[in-house]
Amino acid sequence: MSTFSAPKGTYDLLPPDSATYLAVREAMAAPLRRAGYGYAETPGFENVELFSRGVGESTDIVTKEMYTLTTKGGDHLALRPEGTASVLRAALQAHLHRAGNLPVKLWYSGSFYRYERPQAGRYRHFSQVGAEAIGAEDPALDAELIILAADSYRALGLTGVRLLLNSLGDRECRPAYRAALQEFLRALDLDEDTRARIEINPLRVLDDKRESVQRQLTGAPMMRDHLCQACKEYHERVRELLTAADIAFEDDPKLVRGLDYYTRTTFEFVHGGLGSQSALGGGGRYDGLSEMIGGPALPSVGWGLGVDRTVLALRSEGIELDLPAATEVFAVPLGEEAARTLFSVVTGLRRSGIAADLAYGGKGLKAAMKAANRSGARYALVAGERDLAEGVIQLKDLGSGEQRPVPVEALVTEVTGLLARTGTPNG
Repeated sequence: MSTFSAPKGTYDLLPPDSATYLAVREAMAAPLRRAGYGYAETPGFENVELFSRGVGESTDIVTKEMYTLTTKGGDHLALRPEGTASVLRAALQAHLHRAGNLPVKLWYSGSFYRYERPQAGRYRHFSQVGAEAIGAEDPALDAELIILAADSYRALGLTGVRLLLNSLGDRECRPAYRAALQEFLRALDLDEDTRARIEINPLRVLDDKRESVQRQLTGAPMMRDHLCQACKEYHERVRELLTAADIAFEDDPKLVRGLDYYTRTTFEFVHGGLGSQSALGGGGRYDGLSEMIGGPALPSVGWGLGVDRTVLALRSEGIELDLPAATEVFAVPLGEEAARTLFSVVTGLRRSGIAADLAYGGKGLKAAMKAANRSGARYALVAGERDLAEGVIQLKDLGSGEQRPVPVEALVTEVTGLLARTGTPNG
């Protein structure tokens, strides 16, 4: 038994499961790279004010879920609970918006932290791939990001993903709606915390998942009925572009997401196979966030997709990804001289781009062949003293069991050619 365990609400990612997580990340990142998004990486912690100002003082993330710490120097820091504020901060600090080529397109991948009650699909440490398009107000950009996310789910083979879409208006039309919503909510029978939220950010009450609250929201004014003409036209253009790209969506007038910085387009990808935590990921437009954190006006849009949640969705649909074998060739040395020779051969194979491994620790033939079969390799290389005396190594097809001698100096070329002709089986 290990002395230590991973902290509550976290997990370790190890083979073979980790290969699926890597494949999911790659499926999310590949469409972004093709669309001109460059990779960004930010620290795992930031100044608390970045999130309290950017994400919002009234959000659960800031009030209940952030991990905060004070350094020996007195700095008040927080482990990052989401990625947008950090990436925008980094872009502003590096003056990327001044390079003259807007929007600045960035994508990122990493771990994020929220102090939540752990349950299936909800961890205190979780993995996301995210994307941000900074500095342009264009419905085509909103549609682009939604399409790129939807395409990554399609590439993974998921069929149960639904896209929910809404508009939260802008600074022109939202104040009047906010006032109408507050008037409606103040008349309801709500607890003290929720009543306080009405005054700070009433839209968040619409997002309350409790049945006792949802029951009372029937007849609540909806943002879609209060959109100004510019927001209506903007949202209709996003919808047209999605439809033209064969992206199905459902209008959800109550979709506000859990962050204060969204304006206009908001969206969420959900999956029925995840239980109560049905969201795979989502995002929206955040035209005022740059100013909130001290930057210039930079209208922007972005999303974050949960890697953990996507893996759960794959499992719920019974999808096994087509993963490359971790090992293509496995070497089985019998004796010290063979171990030296095969070590050199394996090094040569690896340098030729072939995934190769070796039986270490002086295993006998039976144990070493078991290791070769467990590795998922297509071929085994077996050599003993007699083989080396003849200048050959036995090349064994682990699928058919066929075996033949190949000269040592020709081995790398022979194996490379075989794998190129036949392809590598999936592990």
